[in-house]
Amino acid sequence: MTVSKAVEHINNEQFRAERLYQMSLFIAKTMLGKGIVSEAEYRQIDTILLGKYRPILGSLLAGKSYILF
Repeated sequence: MTVSKAVEHINNEQFRAERLYQMSLFIAKTMLGKGIVSEAEYRQIDTILLGKYRPILGSLLAGKSYILF
């Protein structure tokens, strides 16, 4: 099984940033699903979170639509 070099060499700080980004984005997605924020506001939040946390994996998935719970 081949592991991507980006995943293979992730350090603790990068893992922390990824985790914080994903947790924060989950909250934003929940708010979007409940109608608390609009789609435009959600995209703005995502952009701000990407700039703040600079996640490796999260930046690959940014802007993708997901099913909201």
